Amino acid sequence: MAISTELSVNSGTSAIKASTHTGMGAIPYKGGTAFRVWAPFASAVYVAGDFNQWSTTANLLASENNGHWSVDVPEAKEGQKYRYVIQGDFIPADSVWWRTDPYCKHVLDNDGADGVIVADKFDWGSDTFNMPPWNQLVIYELHVASFNRTEKKPGDFGSIIKKLGILKDLGINAIELMPIFGFPGEYSLGYNPAFPFDIESNYGDPSQFKNFVKEAHKVGIAVILDVVYNHFGSGELDYSLRRFDGWNQNNGDGIYFYNDERVKTKFGPRPDYGRGEVRQYIRDNALMWLEEYHIDGLRFDSTVNIRNIYGKNNEPANDIPEGWSLMQRINNEIDSKMPWKITIAEDLQNNEWINRSTGAGGAGFDSQWGSSFYYPIFEAVVAPSDSARNMYSVRDAILQRFETDAWKRVIYSENHDEVADLNHKVRLPEAIWRGNADSWFARKRSTLAASLVFTSPGIPMIFQGQEFLEWGSWKDSGTLDWSKKDKFSGIWNLYQSLIRLRRNWNNNTRGLQGQHVNVHHVNNNDKVIAFHRWDNGGAGDDVVVVVNMGDRSYDSYSLGFPRGGTWKVRFNSDWNGYSPDFGNHLGYDTFADRNDSDGMPFRANVGIGPYSVLILSQ
Repeated sequence: MAISTELSVNSGTSAIKASTHTGMGAIPYKGGTAFRVWAPFASAVYVAGDFNQWSTTANLLASENNGHWSVDVPEAKEGQKYRYVIQGDFIPADSVWWRTDPYCKHVLDNDGADGVIVADKFDWGSDTFNMPPWNQLVIYELHVASFNRTEKKPGDFGSIIKKLGILKDLGINAIELMPIFGFPGEYSLGYNPAFPFDIESNYGDPSQFKNFVKEAHKVGIAVILDVVYNHFGSGELDYSLRRFDGWNQNNGDGIYFYNDERVKTKFGPRPDYGRGEVRQYIRDNALMWLEEYHIDGLRFDSTVNIRNIYGKNNEPANDIPEGWSLMQRINNEIDSKMPWKITIAEDLQNNEWINRSTGAGGAGFDSQWGSSFYYPIFEAVVAPSDSARNMYSVRDAILQRFETDAWKRVIYSENHDEVADLNHKVRLPEAIWRGNADSWFARKRSTLAASLVFTSPGIPMIFQGQEFLEWGSWKDSGTLDWSKKDKFSGIWNLYQSLIRLRRNWNNNTRGLQGQHVNVHHVNNNDKVIAFHRWDNGGAGDDVVVVVNMGDRSYDSYSLGFPRGGTWKVRFNSDWNGYSPDFGNHLGYDTFADRNDSDGMPFRANVGIGPYSVLILSQ
């Protein structure tokens, strides 16, 4: 683009009328576009773009006398590029201070990071998607670039749409997208957002993202978006939020950030949650995804770094009260406007206050990632020796919950952090046996962990590719090996079976959607554990799960059951239909007689293979 570098300092903006259109950023209206930006230390703000041949002086914004500047530009139309030019006492007089609009919804991946004027004209048609209740959710964590990339380019929203049918067949009913905001470079996990309102151009534009959400809804899949408010990727790109209007203190990052010791996180600079305009910026971002993009929920990255300077738990001296109150504010507004939409915290500190209601002083999140489930299960299945598996730790992982609500935790055996090459981690089958992730041991014990995910209380989540035994480390620049879906089709079928049982497709495992659990049998010597799940109880509701974490089989293992009569095997992970080398050890239907056992009124015998799981119901 040809840019005029002529720059003049305007002595006043009284002749310029502020816009009467509401909103921030570029606001298209019939007959032009309004622009509004927050730059409290500027002495003058201009908007330059395709509509004025990129003149740095043609379109001056009027001061609204509150740190905001605005103007209506009749010539500015949807699809045109633009940026702001800022003058002020904190900007060198001989420089042209270009800044990308912080509220811009589409930033081009070019040298200038030009913004694009975007109008909300998408045709949602009859999109009236109903979010599944929390107890019916099955989440699939997905990274856009690596999910279905080609040799020539990273994956995008269109490439996910091509696989929606497969995900529907698998049975998941929610996709949790890792962050999609604009970031520096070609690849990223997404946790370095330079432009929080922007959609990464490699993934698509706003219309293409809306189309993805619409198509996901058509096949019954909710979309949850990972958002990053504990830091912004300031300084990695010119023209971003860093020193937006030139001002800073203590050599800090300017108006959007703390300018003291509170700014530092190990990920990037922390926003200033105490400044009203920054609070509004983050609130507006969260609500935009839910309202304009029809997103069904938000997962907040590293909330412990929003609420504490050092990302620590139970350190009140270093807490950030305004970070806590901001999370409360956002959750309150979502609950009042869209209570069916879910908010999930990644806090990883087992802090019940994250989930408690804001009225009780809590942060108000509906659920949070359950690391207290992940680590004991991980340790149990990766231990090379059976004797090292602690069944009491497994029991505690199954029983743990926040307050009294099972759905206030999201449980998993893999997530992006725990398998990422960036974190020097590997996939669970690889962790079980390095270099032999396709071995019998790795397949048996990784699917054992998955079985616990789908049968324990909590919202189950899997990470992309887990369902067909992806191994090694996951990289944002890589891609899923979709050939494994055919090679390990039995493992895919195992996950499908578990998901269908978890969702009670056949109306005989309702208990897996219930609040109640009783781990009634713990045999640490032989590494066998059993637990009872139920909602209201009775036929089609009561479920008994038997887990054998040892390398031996049992033809007739005795344990307690909650009800008498015949119990049918609904799932046997040792079935050789899941893998030809699985032992197909007979997991037979059994009859429970009245005979007290394990604190239960009835007792029955089961057959179970090594490193296997049985699910039984009536």
